[in-house]
Amino acid sequence: MTHHPDQELKKSGARQEALGVTGMTCASCAVSLEKHLQKIPGVHRAFVNYPNQSLNIEFDQAILSLEDIKASAGELGYNVITGNAPQRQTLKEEVASQRLKSLEIKLIVAISFSLPVFIISMFLMGKVPFERWILLGLSLPVVVYSGKEFFLNAARKAKHFTSNMDTLVALSTGVAFLFSLFNTLFPEYLIDQGLQPHVYYESVVVIITLILLGRYLEERAKGRTSSAIKSLMGLQPKELTVIRNGEEVLISILNVIPGDLVLLRPGERVPVDGKVKRGESYVDESMITGEPIPVPKMKGDYVFAGTINQKGSLKILAKEIGESTLLGNIISFVQNAQATKPPVQKLVDKIASIFVPTVVGLAFFASVIWYFCGPEPVFSHAFVVLITVLIIACPCALGLAVPTALMVGMGKGAKAGILVKDASALEMAHKFDLLVLDKTGTLTEGRPTMTNLKIASHAEERQVRSILLSLEKQSEHPLAQAVVRGIGEGVSPLMVTHFESMTGLGVRGVINGRTYMLGSSVLVQNLRLSMETSLLNQVEDWQSKGLTVIYLSDETNVLAVLSIRDKIREGAKKAIKDLEGLGIDIWMLTGDSKGAAQEVARELGIRNFRARQMPDSKSDFVVEMQTAGHLVAMVGDGINDAQALAQADLGIAMGSGTDIAMDSAGITLMQSDIRSLVKVVHLSRMTLGTIRQNLFWAFIYNLIAIPVAAGVLYPAFGFLLNPMIGGAAMAASSISVVLNSLRLNQKIL
Repeated sequence: MTHHPDQELKKSGARQEALGVTGMTCASCAVSLEKHLQKIPGVHRAFVNYPNQSLNIEFDQAILSLEDIKASAGELGYNVITGNAPQRQTLKEEVASQRLKSLEIKLIVAISFSLPVFIISMFLMGKVPFERWILLGLSLPVVVYSGKEFFLNAARKAKHFTSNMDTLVALSTGVAFLFSLFNTLFPEYLIDQGLQPHVYYESVVVIITLILLGRYLEERAKGRTSSAIKSLMGLQPKELTVIRNGEEVLISILNVIPGDLVLLRPGERVPVDGKVKRGESYVDESMITGEPIPVPKMKGDYVFAGTINQKGSLKILAKEIGESTLLGNIISFVQNAQATKPPVQKLVDKIASIFVPTVVGLAFFASVIWYFCGPEPVFSHAFVVLITVLIIACPCALGLAVPTALMVGMGKGAKAGILVKDASALEMAHKFDLLVLDKTGTLTEGRPTMTNLKIASHAEERQVRSILLSLEKQSEHPLAQAVVRGIGEGVSPLMVTHFESMTGLGVRGVINGRTYMLGSSVLVQNLRLSMETSLLNQVEDWQSKGLTVIYLSDETNVLAVLSIRDKIREGAKKAIKDLEGLGIDIWMLTGDSKGAAQEVARELGIRNFRARQMPDSKSDFVVEMQTAGHLVAMVGDGINDAQALAQADLGIAMGSGTDIAMDSAGITLMQSDIRSLVKVVHLSRMTLGTIRQNLFWAFIYNLIAIPVAAGVLYPAFGFLLNPMIGGAAMAASSISVVLNSLRLNQKIL
C-alpha cells in the first residue's frame, strides 16, 4: 500500500514551509544561515537561496514553531517573512525597495567623501595643510555612516563564530582606519621606532565605496528576479463576482470557495479553474497553450485561472482555487525552480565560506609569529604585517573578477540584442547539448496570417473578396483581423445588414439581399452545404498541414475557402542548421495540433517534435531529458513556457513575448531572432573565458602577495612589504582585472 507524501509528513510531525528572508548581503550569508538553522534541534532540512532571498525548511512542528525559526534567524541579523505567497512577495518587495534607497544614499555619501580623499592621497600628498586631519574628517562619514553595515554584520557573525565577506571588509578597513587614526593622533610613536607613520584613509574609503557600489548594483538586479512571480500573481484578479442566494456579490479572491458560481463578464480574467455551467464565449488561453487563437467555450467546458474571457458572459462552477489552480501550480513551480542554486552560486558559496576565515587566520598567525620571533620593534612589525595582509587580501580583485567580465560581456550582448540576466545563465549558454524550442512566437511569428484563398469556379473573385472583407470587419472573432489584413488593398467593403455572430460556428450577414456565412467546418456540416471537389481536396491538403480553414458560403454552396497559419520567422531554418552544426540536439514542443507541428518541423528540418503539449508537459519533458543526462536549454515566448523556462538549465525568452517568459528566463533575445542563439553560445564562451582568466590572476595575486605581506622574504632578503605598497598592489590587481575584462569589447560575436 502506498502513502501520499503529505500523509507521511503528518505521521512524522514534519512540516515544510517556503519562507522569505531579508538582510542577506552576500553568498556566504546564505551558507551561514543554513548552517545555523540546521544546528537547531527539530530542523530536518534547511535550504537558503541568496539570489531569490528565500528559505525552504522542513522541521518538526512538535518541537519548533515558525516564531522559533524567525527568532533564531534574527540572532544573525536576518528577518524571516511568513504568510502566503502574495504576502511574502509584497513584504520582500517593500524591504528590498527600502534597502535599495538606503544603499543609494550611502553610496552617494561614500562617493562624495571618497573622491577628495583619493585625490589628496594620490596627487596632493604632502601639499595640503593639516592633510591627515582633513583626510580623517572626510573619511569619518564613509566609515561611520556608509560602511556601518559591514561592521554591524561582522559583529553579529562573530557572536556566533561565523563569518562572511563583511567580516573581511570590516577587519581590513577597520584595522587600516584605526591604524591611520593612531598615526594621525600619535605620529611620533612610529617615528621614534624608525618607521614612517603612514595613513591609509584612501584604501579604507575606496574599498567601502567599491563594495557598496557592487551591493547597490546587485540589489537592483535581485529586484528583477522576483518580477516573474509578481507578474504571474497579477494574472489572477483580486476580486470576482459570485452568485450566492440568487444575488450577485463582489468578493475578494481570498474568500472564494470551491462550489461557488462565478460570473465572468467580457474582458475579465478567469479567477478560478472551473466548469462552464451557462453561457458561450471565446477564451484566450495563450498563457497555457501558447496558441494565439482563442478557444470557444460552452456548457461543460473547462476554463483556467489567468485566461481572458473575450466576448460573451459565462457562469463558472469553481473547482480549484488559489494555489490549487493551474496558474497557482505554475507560480509554485517557477518559485521552486528559481530557489535552486546554479553551479556558479555553489562555487561562490564555497569560496566565501573558506576564503574569509582562512585569510583572517593567516593575518593573525603571521602577526603572532612576528611578535614572538621577529626583530625589534616587534609590536610595530607585527602590527604592520597584520594590516598589510588584511589590506592586500581584501577581496577586491576576486570581487571584480566575475562582475567586471559579466558587465562587459552583458553590455556587448545588449548591443547585439542579447539581454543576460545572471552569471549562471551565461555560464550554461555554452554548455547545453539539447535545445527545446517552442513553436508559436519562437519559430513562428505568433500572429495568425491569411496565407491562401481558393475560390469556387462559379464565384467571381472580386465579389468574394468584398464579401469576406465586409463580414470580417463586422466580426469580433480573433481571426477576423487576419482575414482583413490578408484581403489586401483595393477592395471596398459592402453594406451588411442583419449581422449575427454564432459562437463556435461563425458569422452570418445579409449583403445586397443575399445571406452569406463565414465560419468553420461545423457550420458547413450543420447546413449541409454543397462544395466543389477542387475545394474539398484543397481543404484536405491544408488540414493535413495543420492549417486553420475558414469557409465562405451562401445558403446553398461554399463559395471559397481560406487558410490561416502562423508564419515561420525569417532565418529560423538557417539558425536550426547552425545550432545542429554546434552539436546541439534540437526538439520542438508545441501546444498546436500534430499536423501543424509536423509541417513546421518539415519546413525547418527539425527531426524531433511533440505536439499538444501543456505547460506541465513541456516541463516534464525538460525533466525527462535532464534525468537522461542532458544539459537542457529552453527557448519560449509565452506564459505557457514559463514553467519549462524555469526548469531548464538555461531559459531563453523571445523579446516579443510576455514579461513572465522573460522574467523566468536567464537570457532574452530582444530582437526575437533565433539566429541570435548562435551568438549567445559565442558570447558565453568569450565571457566565461575572460572570467576564468580574471579568477586565475586574482588567485595567483593572493597566492603570491599574502605570503610576501606576511614577511616570508624578510629572513632571506630583509624585505617587509609596506602597507602602502600593499594597498597599491591591491589596486593594481583590481585594475588588471578590469582591463582584461574590457578586452571583450574588441572581440567579434
